Amino acid sequence: MSVQKPFDERSLEKGSEKGRLPSDTIVEAAHPADDRFHFDERDLDQVQRRLKQRHVQMIAIAGTIGTGLFLGSGKALQRAGPLGALLAYIFIGSIAYATLCSVGEMTSFAPISGSFPHYAARWVDPALGFALGWNYFYTQAMTIPVEVTAAQIILTFWDDNPQHVAIYTAVISVCICLINLFGVRWFGESEFFFSFIKLALISLLIITGLVIDLGGGPDHDRIGFRYWKNPGALNTFLVDSPKSTGRFLALIGVLIQAAFSFQGMELVAIAASETENPRRNIAKAVRRVFYRILFFYILGILITGMVIPYNDPALLSDSNNAAQSPYVIAMTRAGIKGLPHVVNAGVFTSAFSAGNSFLFCASRVLYGLALRGQAPSIFARCTKAGLPWISVLFCSSFAFLSFMNVNSGSANVFNWFVNLTTVGGLIAWCGINSAYLGFWRGLRAQGYDRKTFIYYSSLQPYLSIWGIFWTSLIVLINGFDVFFDFTAAGFLTAYLNIPLFVILLFGWKFWKRTKMWHPTQMDFTTGIPSVEETESPEIPPTTIKGKIFEAIF
Repeated sequence: MSVQKPFDERSLEKGSEKGRLPSDTIVEAAHPADDRFHFDERDLDQVQRRLKQRHVQMIAIAGTIGTGLFLGSGKALQRAGPLGALLAYIFIGSIAYATLCSVGEMTSFAPISGSFPHYAARWVDPALGFALGWNYFYTQAMTIPVEVTAAQIILTFWDDNPQHVAIYTAVISVCICLINLFGVRWFGESEFFFSFIKLALISLLIITGLVIDLGGGPDHDRIGFRYWKNPGALNTFLVDSPKSTGRFLALIGVLIQAAFSFQGMELVAIAASETENPRRNIAKAVRRVFYRILFFYILGILITGMVIPYNDPALLSDSNNAAQSPYVIAMTRAGIKGLPHVVNAGVFTSAFSAGNSFLFCASRVLYGLALRGQAPSIFARCTKAGLPWISVLFCSSFAFLSFMNVNSGSANVFNWFVNLTTVGGLIAWCGINSAYLGFWRGLRAQGYDRKTFIYYSSLQPYLSIWGIFWTSLIVLINGFDVFFDFTAAGFLTAYLNIPLFVILLFGWKFWKRTKMWHPTQMDFTTGIPSVEETESPEIPPTTIKGKIFEAIF
Protein backbone atom coordinates (compact mmCIF):
# COMPACT_ATOMS: atom_id res chain seq x y z
CA MET A 1 0.00 0.00 0.00
CA SER A 2 2.71 2.45 0.93
CA VAL A 3 6.30 2.87 -0.11
CA GLN A 4 9.10 3.88 2.20
CA LYS A 5 12.25 5.49 0.86
CA PRO A 6 14.81 8.07 1.87
CA PHE A 7 14.10 11.64 0.92
CA ASP A 8 17.40 12.17 -0.89
CA GLU A 9 16.28 14.73 -3.43
CA ARG A 10 16.37 18.50 -3.15
CA SER A 11 13.59 19.85 -0.99
CA LEU A 12 11.19 22.67 -1.64
CA GLU A 13 13.64 25.19 -0.25
CA LYS A 14 15.79 26.19 -3.21
CA GLY A 15 19.48 26.58 -2.71
CA SER A 16 19.43 25.81 1.00
CA GLU A 17 21.40 23.07 2.71
CA LYS A 18 18.69 23.21 5.36
CA GLY A 19 16.39 22.02 2.61
CA ARG A 20 17.90 18.52 2.81
CA LEU A 21 16.59 16.05 5.27
CA PRO A 22 19.04 13.70 6.97
CA SER A 23 19.75 10.62 4.90
CA ASP A 24 18.16 8.36 7.48
CA THR A 25 14.89 10.29 7.50
CA ILE A 26 12.12 8.10 6.21
CA VAL A 27 9.24 9.60 4.30
CA GLU A 28 6.18 7.43 3.94
CA ALA A 29 4.39 8.24 0.71
CA ALA A 30 1.13 6.58 -0.18
CA HIS A 31 2.06 6.89 -3.85
CA PRO A 32 5.50 6.55 -5.42
CA ALA A 33 6.59 8.84 -8.24
CA ASP A 34 3.68 8.86 -10.66
CA ASP A 35 3.58 10.92 -13.84
CA ARG A 36 -0.20 10.95 -13.82
CA PHE A 37 -0.51 12.80 -10.53
CA HIS A 38 2.89 14.52 -10.11
CA PHE A 39 3.03 13.94 -6.37
CA ASP A 40 6.75 13.34 -6.58
CA GLU A 41 9.51 14.49 -4.27
CA ARG A 42 11.34 15.74 -7.35
CA ASP A 43 8.72 18.44 -7.88
CA LEU A 44 10.95 21.38 -7.08
CA ASP A 45 9.37 24.52 -5.70
CA GLN A 46 11.77 27.28 -6.78
CA VAL A 47 10.15 30.30 -5.18
CA GLN A 48 11.86 31.77 -2.13
CA ARG A 49 10.53 32.87 1.24
CA ARG A 50 10.89 36.65 1.13
CA LEU A 51 7.62 37.84 2.70
CA LYS A 52 8.22 38.87 6.28
CA GLN A 53 5.92 38.57 9.27
CA ARG A 54 4.71 42.18 9.04
CA HIS A 55 3.88 41.73 5.34
CA VAL A 56 1.79 38.62 5.95
CA GLN A 57 -0.06 39.99 8.96
CA MET A 58 -0.88 43.28 7.25
CA ILE A 59 -2.10 41.46 4.14
CA ALA A 60 -4.21 39.21 6.37
CA ILE A 61 -5.68 42.14 8.30
CA ALA A 62 -6.58 44.34 5.34
CA GLY A 63 -6.18 42.13 2.28
CA THR A 64 -9.91 41.97 1.46
CA ILE A 65 -10.83 45.53 2.36
CA GLY A 66 -11.48 47.29 -0.92
CA THR A 67 -14.05 48.91 -3.15
CA GLY A 68 -16.52 46.16 -2.23
CA LEU A 69 -16.63 47.52 1.32
CA PHE A 70 -16.05 51.21 0.67
CA LEU A 71 -18.51 51.51 -2.22
CA GLY A 72 -20.43 48.22 -2.38
CA SER A 73 -21.78 48.59 1.16
CA GLY A 74 -23.94 51.44 -0.12
CA LYS A 75 -25.54 49.19 -2.72
CA ALA A 76 -26.16 46.55 -0.07
CA LEU A 77 -27.83 49.15 2.13
CA GLN A 78 -29.95 50.46 -0.74
CA ARG A 79 -31.14 46.98 -1.67
CA ALA A 80 -31.94 45.39 1.71
CA GLY A 81 -32.01 48.19 4.26
CA PRO A 82 -29.73 48.50 7.32
CA LEU A 83 -30.89 45.33 9.08
CA GLY A 84 -30.93 43.24 5.91
CA ALA A 85 -27.40 44.36 4.98
CA LEU A 86 -26.15 43.71 8.52
CA LEU A 87 -27.63 40.20 8.62
CA ALA A 88 -26.20 39.38 5.19
CA TYR A 89 -22.70 40.51 6.12
CA ILE A 90 -22.79 38.57 9.41
CA PHE A 91 -23.91 35.42 7.62
CA ILE A 92 -21.37 35.67 4.79
CA GLY A 93 -18.71 36.57 7.36
CA SER A 94 -19.32 33.22 9.04
CA ILE A 95 -18.81 31.40 5.72
CA ALA A 96 -15.64 33.40 5.01
CA TYR A 97 -14.32 32.58 8.46
CA ALA A 98 -15.06 28.87 7.99
CA THR A 99 -13.28 28.89 4.65
CA LEU A 100 -10.20 30.66 5.96
CA CYS A 101 -9.96 28.27 8.92
CA SER A 102 -10.03 25.38 6.45
CA VAL A 103 -7.38 26.72 4.10
CA GLY A 104 -5.33 28.01 7.05
CA GLU A 105 -5.04 24.60 8.65
CA MET A 106 -4.07 22.92 5.38
CA THR A 107 -1.58 25.66 4.58
CA SER A 108 0.10 25.57 7.99
CA PHE A 109 0.45 21.82 7.52
CA ALA A 110 1.79 22.06 3.94
CA PRO A 111 3.10 25.57 3.07
CA ILE A 112 3.88 24.82 -0.58
CA SER A 113 3.11 26.37 -3.95
CA GLY A 114 -0.21 25.56 -5.53
CA SER A 115 -2.21 26.22 -2.37
CA PHE A 116 -5.77 24.90 -2.24
CA PRO A 117 -5.94 23.61 -5.86
CA HIS A 118 -3.00 21.35 -5.00
CA TYR A 119 -4.58 20.36 -1.69
CA ALA A 120 -7.76 19.35 -3.51
CA ALA A 121 -5.72 17.34 -6.01
CA ARG A 122 -3.72 15.72 -3.24
CA TRP A 123 -6.47 14.88 -0.76
CA VAL A 124 -9.67 14.63 -2.83
CA ASP A 125 -9.12 14.02 -6.56
CA PRO A 126 -6.48 15.33 -9.00
CA ALA A 127 -9.33 16.32 -11.32
CA LEU A 128 -10.85 18.55 -8.66
CA GLY A 129 -7.50 20.25 -8.15
CA PHE A 130 -7.14 20.83 -11.89
CA ALA A 131 -10.64 22.31 -12.19
CA LEU A 132 -10.25 24.49 -9.08
CA GLY A 133 -6.86 25.73 -10.21
CA TRP A 134 -7.94 26.83 -13.67
CA ASN A 135 -11.23 28.24 -12.38
CA TYR A 136 -9.38 30.29 -9.77
CA PHE A 137 -6.71 31.40 -12.24
CA TYR A 138 -9.33 32.64 -14.67
CA THR A 139 -11.30 34.37 -11.93
CA GLN A 140 -8.23 36.17 -10.58
CA ALA A 141 -6.75 37.01 -13.99
CA MET A 142 -9.98 38.52 -15.33
CA THR A 143 -10.46 40.54 -12.16
CA ILE A 144 -7.13 42.33 -12.72
CA PRO A 145 -8.50 44.55 -15.53
CA VAL A 146 -11.70 45.04 -13.52
CA GLU A 147 -9.72 46.63 -10.69
CA VAL A 148 -7.61 48.64 -13.13
CA THR A 149 -10.82 50.00 -14.62
CA ALA A 150 -12.23 50.68 -11.14
CA ALA A 151 -9.10 52.62 -10.19
CA GLN A 152 -9.33 54.67 -13.38
CA ILE A 153 -13.01 55.47 -12.80
CA ILE A 154 -12.27 56.55 -9.23
CA LEU A 155 -9.92 59.18 -10.66
CA THR A 156 -12.89 60.80 -12.44
CA PHE A 157 -13.78 62.27 -9.05
CA TRP A 158 -11.00 64.77 -9.82
CA ASP A 159 -10.61 64.51 -13.61
CA ASP A 160 -13.55 63.46 -15.79
CA ASN A 161 -11.90 64.31 -19.12
CA PRO A 162 -12.61 61.28 -21.39
CA GLN A 163 -9.41 61.92 -23.34
CA HIS A 164 -7.37 61.02 -20.26
CA VAL A 165 -8.98 57.60 -19.71
CA ALA A 166 -6.46 55.69 -21.84
CA ILE A 167 -3.51 57.46 -20.19
CA TYR A 168 -4.68 56.67 -16.66
CA THR A 169 -5.44 53.08 -17.66
CA ALA A 170 -1.97 52.61 -19.11
CA VAL A 171 -0.16 54.08 -16.11
CA ILE A 172 -2.12 52.00 -13.60
CA SER A 173 -1.63 48.80 -15.62
CA VAL A 174 2.12 49.31 -16.01
CA CYS A 175 2.61 50.11 -12.32
CA ILE A 176 0.77 46.98 -11.20
CA CYS A 177 2.78 44.81 -13.57
CA LEU A 178 6.12 46.34 -12.54
CA ILE A 179 5.47 45.78 -8.82
CA ASN A 180 4.92 42.08 -9.46
CA LEU A 181 7.85 41.77 -11.85
CA PHE A 182 10.24 43.30 -9.30
CA GLY A 183 9.60 40.31 -7.05
CA VAL A 184 7.63 39.18 -4.04
CA ARG A 185 9.53 41.49 -1.69
CA TRP A 186 8.28 44.52 -3.64
CA PHE A 187 4.80 43.04 -3.64
CA GLY A 188 4.98 42.59 0.12
CA GLU A 189 6.18 46.14 0.74
CA SER A 190 3.53 47.65 -1.53
CA GLU A 191 0.73 45.65 0.09
CA PHE A 192 2.01 46.58 3.54
CA PHE A 193 1.78 50.25 2.55
CA PHE A 194 -1.64 49.92 0.90
CA SER A 195 -3.01 47.84 3.77
CA PHE A 196 -1.92 50.52 6.23
CA ILE A 197 -3.82 53.13 4.19
CA LYS A 198 -6.93 50.93 4.03
CA LEU A 199 -6.87 50.30 7.77
CA ALA A 200 -6.48 53.99 8.47
CA LEU A 201 -9.28 54.85 6.06
CA ILE A 202 -11.86 52.35 7.29
CA SER A 203 -11.06 53.27 10.91
CA LEU A 204 -11.47 56.95 10.04
CA LEU A 205 -14.78 56.28 8.30
CA ILE A 206 -16.18 54.21 11.18
CA ILE A 207 -15.18 56.84 13.76
CA THR A 208 -16.48 59.69 11.59
CA GLY A 209 -19.74 57.83 10.98
CA LEU A 210 -20.18 57.28 14.71
CA VAL A 211 -19.49 60.96 15.44
CA ILE A 212 -22.04 62.03 12.81
CA ASP A 213 -24.61 59.60 14.21
CA LEU A 214 -24.16 60.95 17.73
CA GLY A 215 -24.58 64.54 16.60
CA GLY A 216 -20.95 65.58 16.47
CA GLY A 217 -21.08 66.87 12.89
CA PRO A 218 -21.32 70.55 11.90
CA ASP A 219 -25.12 70.27 11.76
CA HIS A 220 -25.25 68.73 15.29
CA ASP A 221 -28.05 66.41 14.17
CA ARG A 222 -28.23 63.41 16.50
CA ILE A 223 -29.39 60.59 14.21
CA GLY A 224 -29.20 57.48 16.39
CA PHE A 225 -31.31 54.68 14.85
CA ARG A 226 -33.70 57.11 13.19
CA TYR A 227 -33.31 55.56 9.74
CA TRP A 228 -34.06 52.10 11.10
CA LYS A 229 -37.54 53.42 11.87
CA ASN A 230 -38.04 55.69 8.86
CA PRO A 231 -37.82 54.51 6.09
CA GLY A 232 -37.30 51.25 8.00
CA ALA A 233 -34.86 48.47 8.82
CA LEU A 234 -35.70 46.30 5.80
CA ASN A 235 -36.23 47.14 2.15
CA THR A 236 -37.91 45.10 -0.58
CA PHE A 237 -36.35 43.91 -3.85
CA LEU A 238 -38.02 42.94 -7.15
CA VAL A 239 -41.48 42.66 -5.59
CA ASP A 240 -43.17 45.07 -3.19
CA SER A 241 -46.10 42.86 -2.31
CA PRO A 242 -46.20 40.79 -0.27
CA LYS A 243 -43.55 42.61 1.72
CA SER A 244 -42.20 39.43 3.29
CA THR A 245 -41.33 38.06 -0.15
CA GLY A 246 -39.70 41.31 -1.26
CA ARG A 247 -37.63 41.49 1.91
CA PHE A 248 -36.54 37.88 1.54
CA LEU A 249 -35.43 38.49 -2.06
CA ALA A 250 -33.55 41.61 -0.93
CA LEU A 251 -31.70 39.60 1.69
CA ILE A 252 -30.80 36.91 -0.87
CA GLY A 253 -29.53 39.56 -3.27
CA VAL A 254 -27.30 41.13 -0.63
CA LEU A 255 -25.95 37.71 0.42
CA ILE A 256 -24.51 37.32 -3.06
CA GLN A 257 -23.12 40.86 -3.09
CA ALA A 258 -21.60 40.50 0.38
CA ALA A 259 -19.91 37.27 -0.67
CA PHE A 260 -18.03 39.14 -3.38
CA SER A 261 -16.93 41.78 -0.85
CA PHE A 262 -15.35 39.09 1.33
CA GLN A 263 -13.58 37.20 -1.44
CA GLY A 264 -9.79 37.33 -1.51
CA MET A 265 -9.16 36.25 2.09
CA GLU A 266 -7.29 33.23 0.75
CA LEU A 267 -4.47 35.49 -0.52
CA VAL A 268 -2.47 34.95 2.66
CA ALA A 269 -2.58 31.17 2.07
CA ILE A 270 -1.53 31.46 -1.58
CA ALA A 271 1.51 33.46 -0.46
CA ALA A 272 2.55 30.80 2.10
CA SER A 273 5.25 29.26 -0.09
CA GLU A 274 6.98 32.66 -0.22
CA THR A 275 6.56 33.55 3.45
CA GLU A 276 9.12 33.39 6.22
CA ASN A 277 8.05 31.06 9.04
CA PRO A 278 4.86 30.28 7.10
CA ARG A 279 3.29 27.90 9.59
CA ARG A 280 3.59 30.30 12.50
CA ASN A 281 2.59 33.38 10.50
CA ILE A 282 -0.36 31.74 8.75
CA ALA A 283 -1.65 30.42 12.08
CA LYS A 284 -1.42 33.88 13.64
CA ALA A 285 -3.19 35.48 10.66
CA VAL A 286 -6.07 33.00 10.69
CA ARG A 287 -6.61 33.36 14.43
CA ARG A 288 -7.02 37.11 14.01
CA VAL A 289 -9.40 37.02 11.06
CA PHE A 290 -12.49 36.70 13.27
CA TYR A 291 -11.80 40.09 14.86
CA ARG A 292 -11.04 41.61 11.46
CA ILE A 293 -14.43 40.49 10.12
CA LEU A 294 -16.18 41.65 13.28
CA PHE A 295 -14.64 45.12 13.37
CA PHE A 296 -14.12 46.18 9.77
CA TYR A 297 -17.04 44.47 8.06
CA ILE A 298 -19.78 44.02 10.65
CA LEU A 299 -19.18 47.27 12.54
CA GLY A 300 -18.61 49.07 9.24
CA ILE A 301 -21.93 47.98 7.75
CA LEU A 302 -23.73 48.72 11.04
CA ILE A 303 -22.46 52.33 11.10
CA THR A 304 -23.31 52.69 7.40
CA GLY A 305 -26.93 51.79 8.09
CA MET A 306 -27.12 54.28 10.94
CA VAL A 307 -25.89 57.40 9.13
CA ILE A 308 -27.83 57.22 5.86
CA PRO A 309 -31.32 55.98 4.88
CA TYR A 310 -31.57 53.20 2.32
CA ASN A 311 -33.78 55.35 0.07
CA ASP A 312 -31.29 58.22 -0.23
CA PRO A 313 -31.16 59.17 -3.95
CA ALA A 314 -27.36 59.43 -3.86
CA LEU A 315 -27.10 55.70 -3.17
CA LEU A 316 -28.46 55.04 -6.66
CA SER A 317 -25.50 56.83 -8.23
CA ASP A 318 -23.31 54.78 -10.58
CA SER A 319 -20.30 57.08 -10.31
CA ASN A 320 -18.13 54.32 -8.76
CA ASN A 321 -16.01 56.94 -7.02
CA ALA A 322 -16.15 58.51 -3.58
CA ALA A 323 -19.41 60.28 -4.42
CA GLN A 324 -21.10 56.87 -4.23
CA SER A 325 -19.68 55.98 -0.80
CA PRO A 326 -22.37 56.02 1.91
CA TYR A 327 -19.85 57.63 4.26
CA VAL A 328 -19.20 60.48 1.83
CA ILE A 329 -22.94 60.95 1.38
CA ALA A 330 -23.34 61.14 5.16
CA MET A 331 -20.44 63.61 5.42
CA THR A 332 -21.98 65.80 2.73
CA ARG A 333 -25.35 65.73 4.47
CA ALA A 334 -23.70 66.66 7.78
CA GLY A 335 -21.76 69.55 6.21
CA ILE A 336 -18.27 68.06 6.52
CA LYS A 337 -15.96 69.31 3.76
CA GLY A 338 -12.59 68.03 2.57
CA LEU A 339 -12.92 64.44 3.78
CA PRO A 340 -14.53 63.18 0.54
CA HIS A 341 -11.23 63.83 -1.24
CA VAL A 342 -9.39 61.82 1.40
CA VAL A 343 -11.90 58.99 1.02
CA ASN A 344 -11.53 58.98 -2.76
CA ALA A 345 -7.75 58.79 -2.48
CA GLY A 346 -8.07 55.87 -0.08
CA VAL A 347 -10.56 54.06 -2.31
CA PHE A 348 -8.21 54.54 -5.26
CA THR A 349 -5.34 52.89 -3.41
CA SER A 350 -7.72 50.05 -2.47
CA ALA A 351 -8.60 49.41 -6.11
CA PHE A 352 -4.93 49.58 -7.08
CA SER A 353 -4.01 47.21 -4.25
CA ALA A 354 -6.73 44.76 -5.32
CA GLY A 355 -5.40 44.65 -8.88
CA ASN A 356 -1.91 44.13 -7.50
CA SER A 357 -3.09 41.24 -5.30
CA PHE A 358 -5.15 39.56 -8.03
CA LEU A 359 -2.12 39.58 -10.34
CA PHE A 360 -0.02 37.97 -7.61
CA CYS A 361 -2.66 35.30 -6.94
CA ALA A 362 -3.20 34.49 -10.62
CA SER A 363 0.52 34.10 -11.31
CA ARG A 364 1.15 31.89 -8.26
CA VAL A 365 -1.80 29.61 -8.96
CA LEU A 366 -0.66 29.24 -12.58
CA TYR A 367 2.88 28.50 -11.35
CA GLY A 368 1.53 25.86 -8.95
CA LEU A 369 -0.45 24.20 -11.73
CA ALA A 370 2.61 24.12 -13.99
CA LEU A 371 4.80 22.79 -11.20
CA ARG A 372 2.69 19.63 -11.01
CA GLY A 373 1.94 19.05 -14.67
CA GLN A 374 -1.54 20.62 -14.83
CA ALA A 375 -0.42 23.60 -16.94
CA PRO A 376 2.35 24.04 -19.57
CA SER A 377 5.73 23.53 -17.89
CA ILE A 378 7.05 26.86 -19.21
CA PHE A 379 4.99 28.64 -16.53
CA ALA A 380 7.06 26.92 -13.82
CA ARG A 381 10.27 28.71 -14.82
CA CYS A 382 11.75 30.97 -12.15
CA THR A 383 14.57 33.45 -11.94
CA LYS A 384 17.48 32.86 -9.56
CA ALA A 385 15.66 35.10 -7.08
CA GLY A 386 12.66 32.76 -7.13
CA LEU A 387 10.29 34.84 -9.29
CA PRO A 388 8.02 32.80 -11.63
CA TRP A 389 8.61 35.41 -14.27
CA ILE A 390 6.86 33.79 -17.22
CA SER A 391 3.70 33.27 -15.15
CA VAL A 392 3.86 36.87 -13.96
CA LEU A 393 4.36 38.19 -17.50
CA PHE A 394 1.49 36.13 -18.85
CA CYS A 395 -0.87 37.22 -16.10
CA SER A 396 0.28 40.83 -16.47
CA SER A 397 -1.06 40.83 -20.03
CA PHE A 398 -4.59 40.54 -18.62
CA ALA A 399 -4.26 44.00 -17.08
CA PHE A 400 -4.26 45.54 -20.54
CA LEU A 401 -7.71 44.12 -21.28
CA SER A 402 -8.87 47.16 -19.33
CA PHE A 403 -8.32 49.17 -22.55
CA MET A 404 -11.49 47.51 -23.86
CA ASN A 405 -13.40 49.91 -21.62
CA VAL A 406 -12.03 52.88 -23.54
CA ASN A 407 -14.25 51.91 -26.46
CA SER A 408 -17.97 51.60 -25.72
CA GLY A 409 -18.46 48.73 -28.16
CA SER A 410 -15.73 46.48 -26.80
CA ALA A 411 -16.72 47.43 -23.24
CA ASN A 412 -19.88 45.35 -23.63
CA VAL A 413 -17.83 42.29 -24.57
CA PHE A 414 -15.44 42.95 -21.70
CA ASN A 415 -18.28 43.22 -19.18
CA TRP A 416 -19.78 39.97 -20.45
CA PHE A 417 -16.52 38.09 -19.82
CA VAL A 418 -16.08 39.74 -16.44
CA ASN A 419 -19.55 38.73 -15.29
CA LEU A 420 -18.62 35.11 -15.89
CA THR A 421 -16.09 35.36 -13.07
CA THR A 422 -18.54 36.46 -10.41
CA VAL A 423 -19.34 32.93 -9.26
CA GLY A 424 -15.71 31.76 -9.54
CA GLY A 425 -14.77 32.93 -6.06
CA LEU A 426 -17.67 31.07 -4.48
CA ILE A 427 -16.70 27.89 -6.33
CA ALA A 428 -13.19 28.37 -4.94
CA TRP A 429 -14.55 28.64 -1.39
CA CYS A 430 -16.58 25.47 -1.89
CA GLY A 431 -13.47 23.72 -3.23
CA ILE A 432 -11.37 24.86 -0.26
CA ASN A 433 -13.84 23.39 2.20
CA SER A 434 -14.17 20.20 0.14
CA ALA A 435 -10.39 19.81 0.13
CA TYR A 436 -10.37 20.26 3.89
CA LEU A 437 -12.93 17.49 4.38
CA GLY A 438 -10.67 15.13 2.44
CA PHE A 439 -7.68 16.35 4.45
CA TRP A 440 -9.54 15.80 7.74
CA ARG A 441 -10.71 12.31 6.73
CA GLY A 442 -7.22 11.29 5.68
CA LEU A 443 -5.56 12.51 8.85
CA ARG A 444 -8.14 10.72 10.95
CA ALA A 445 -7.80 7.46 8.99
CA GLN A 446 -3.99 7.49 9.21
CA GLY A 447 -3.86 8.28 12.91
CA TYR A 448 -2.58 11.87 12.83
CA ASP A 449 -3.35 14.00 15.88
CA ARG A 450 -4.36 17.45 14.63
CA LYS A 451 -3.86 18.91 18.10
CA THR A 452 -0.11 18.56 17.61
CA PHE A 453 -0.16 20.86 14.57
CA ILE A 454 0.94 24.48 14.81
CA TYR A 455 -2.60 25.48 13.85
CA TYR A 456 -5.88 23.58 14.03
CA SER A 457 -9.50 24.54 14.61
CA SER A 458 -11.50 22.70 17.24
CA LEU A 459 -14.67 23.53 15.27
CA GLN A 460 -13.66 21.36 12.33
CA PRO A 461 -15.00 19.55 10.33
CA TYR A 462 -18.25 21.39 11.05
CA LEU A 463 -16.88 24.68 9.72
CA SER A 464 -16.01 23.11 6.37
CA ILE A 465 -19.43 21.43 6.13
CA TRP A 466 -21.06 24.80 6.85
CA GLY A 467 -18.95 26.38 4.10
CA ILE A 468 -19.67 23.66 1.52
CA PHE A 469 -23.43 23.75 2.04
CA TRP A 470 -23.90 27.50 1.85
CA THR A 471 -21.42 28.25 -0.93
CA SER A 472 -23.01 25.52 -3.06
CA LEU A 473 -26.45 26.97 -2.44
CA ILE A 474 -25.36 30.55 -3.19
CA VAL A 475 -23.71 29.42 -6.44
CA LEU A 476 -27.03 27.90 -7.52
CA ILE A 477 -29.15 30.94 -6.63
CA ASN A 478 -26.67 33.66 -7.62
CA GLY A 479 -28.67 34.60 -10.72
CA PHE A 480 -32.14 34.36 -9.22
CA ASP A 481 -33.12 37.87 -10.29
CA VAL A 482 -32.73 36.99 -13.99
CA PHE A 483 -35.87 34.87 -13.75
CA PHE A 484 -37.94 37.96 -12.91
CA ASP A 485 -36.83 39.67 -16.12
CA PHE A 486 -35.31 36.89 -18.19
CA THR A 487 -32.57 37.58 -20.74
CA ALA A 488 -30.30 35.01 -22.34
CA ALA A 489 -27.21 37.15 -21.65
CA GLY A 490 -28.14 37.55 -17.99
CA PHE A 491 -28.71 33.82 -17.57
CA LEU A 492 -25.43 32.88 -19.27
CA THR A 493 -23.32 35.30 -17.27
CA ALA A 494 -24.89 34.03 -14.03
CA TYR A 495 -24.59 30.31 -14.68
CA LEU A 496 -22.15 29.58 -17.53
CA ASN A 497 -19.26 29.27 -15.09
CA ILE A 498 -20.89 26.19 -13.53
CA PRO A 499 -20.82 24.00 -16.69
CA LEU A 500 -17.33 25.32 -17.49
CA PHE A 501 -16.14 24.07 -14.10
CA VAL A 502 -17.86 20.71 -14.64
CA ILE A 503 -16.19 20.37 -18.06
CA LEU A 504 -12.77 21.06 -16.51
CA LEU A 505 -13.44 18.56 -13.73
CA PHE A 506 -14.67 15.62 -15.78
CA GLY A 507 -12.51 16.41 -18.80
CA TRP A 508 -9.33 16.00 -16.73
CA LYS A 509 -10.81 13.04 -14.87
CA PHE A 510 -11.58 11.08 -18.03
CA TRP A 511 -8.36 12.10 -19.81
CA LYS A 512 -6.06 11.21 -16.93
CA ARG A 513 -8.31 8.47 -15.49
CA THR A 514 -8.05 9.92 -12.01
CA LYS A 515 -9.82 8.55 -8.98
CA MET A 516 -10.79 9.98 -5.63
CA TRP A 517 -8.23 9.23 -2.97
CA HIS A 518 -9.16 6.77 -0.27
CA PRO A 519 -8.38 8.23 3.19
CA THR A 520 -5.78 5.52 3.89
CA GLN A 521 -4.00 6.27 0.58
CA MET A 522 -3.62 10.03 0.97
CA ASP A 523 -0.06 11.35 0.96
CA PHE A 524 0.77 13.65 3.88
CA THR A 525 4.56 13.65 3.55
CA THR A 526 5.96 13.74 0.02
CA GLY A 527 7.33 17.13 -0.95
CA ILE A 528 6.12 18.84 2.24
CA PRO A 529 8.93 20.63 4.10
CA SER A 530 9.37 19.82 7.76
CA VAL A 531 8.82 22.33 10.54
CA GLU A 532 12.59 22.55 11.01
CA GLU A 533 12.99 23.54 7.35
CA THR A 534 10.48 26.39 7.39
CA GLU A 535 10.36 27.73 10.93
CA SER A 536 13.14 29.60 12.67
CA PRO A 537 13.21 29.69 16.50
CA GLU A 538 10.75 32.22 17.87
CA ILE A 539 12.49 34.85 19.98
CA PRO A 540 10.13 36.64 22.42
CA PRO A 541 10.42 40.45 22.27
CA THR A 542 12.09 42.09 25.25
CA THR A 543 11.61 45.80 24.46
CA ILE A 544 8.39 47.82 24.57
CA LYS A 545 8.71 48.54 20.85
CA GLY A 546 9.17 44.86 20.10
CA LYS A 547 6.16 43.88 22.22
CA ILE A 548 3.96 46.43 20.45
CA PHE A 549 5.17 45.16 17.08
CA GLU A 550 4.43 41.58 18.12
CA ALA A 551 0.93 42.51 19.30
CA ILE A 552 0.11 44.31 16.04
CA PHE A 553 1.84 41.99 13.59
